[in-house]
Amino acid sequence: MSTARAELDAAGITGARLRESYLRCRDLHARHGRTYFTATRVLPPDRRPGVHALYGFARWVDDIVDEPPPESTTRDRAALLDGIGADLERVLAGVSARDPANAEVLAALAHTAERYGLPRAHFTAFMDSMRMDLTVTAYRDLDHLREYMYGSAAVIGLQVLPVLGTVAPREEAAPHAAALGEAFQLTNFLRDTAEDLRRGRVYLPGDVLAAHGVDRSLLEHCARIRAPHPRVRDALAELVEANQDVYRWAEPGIAMLSPVARPCVATAFRLYRAILDEIRAADYDVWSARHRVSDLRKAAAAVPALARALVARSRGGRVPRPRSGGDGRSGSRPSGGVT
Repeated sequence: MSTARAELDAAGITGARLRESYLRCRDLHARHGRTYFTATRVLPPDRRPGVHALYGFARWVDDIVDEPPPESTTRDRAALLDGIGADLERVLAGVSARDPANAEVLAALAHTAERYGLPRAHFTAFMDSMRMDLTVTAYRDLDHLREYMYGSAAVIGLQVLPVLGTVAPREEAAPHAAALGEAFQLTNFLRDTAEDLRRGRVYLPGDVLAAHGVDRSLLEHCARIRAPHPRVRDALAELVEANQDVYRWAEPGIAMLSPVARPCVATAFRLYRAILDEIRAADYDVWSARHRVSDLRKAAAAVPALARALVARSRGGRVPRPRSGGDGRSGSRPSGGVT
């Protein structure tokens, strides 16, 4: 039996169509979220399908925005998002999706949302951020960027939280989970600066860039020659440090997770943060190569984490039943960082 189907069996997920939907989400997660997919392998098998459903859905919608067919227009993509949004509302309400292509992914998502009591507002916020990508091409400051990241990243952390389970009250863990989602996305923004520019977008806060004398034309120059500029390097260095602040704020939340889930998130934490190390080691050159953590380094992080996870399971560590509370917006946040 394949690992994927064994995970569904462990989670008690039956029904051919529902299982196929989960497998589709797992495939999306594996192909488009390789770093976190590696970390997810450390989770107990019964917890993995829910994570795959949430990340697979997010990647699927994100690709509609970022990787449309060449002839696709903004209006076409908006129509696709509207159709998905309408079908999302339907399946979350227990009604079948109108579009079979949407149902292929949304069935698993709706099942996960019901199973763990996930608020609809999180999915609404996510779709709102995806629509922003159709019209917003730059962000004036950190607060403006956080408006986008709440829907595109923070709510992902909040959605995953009940799947992983907590030993602390969920409302205590929620701000840290939201911050970790933001930290991961900020790392992606820094690593993918050149790629995002090709799509016409800048996810680096405008006020930080301006403080270093950087504008879009200078970023485009760096992308064109595939080499850094001193002013851009300084701006990226500041943003890497701001990203590190968010990781520091998120880190205490790992200890609030169920023992069987901690190794997974700790692995993802180390692997994503390691991308910042790669950027710094390259003297903030994000133009000549796309920085990624090597397979060897992933294995070096994942294998010890798997051992810790197995020990936690052998000691009877269980994921607590879902508890309500926490939207990740509250709690003291670090000052001066991208938060």
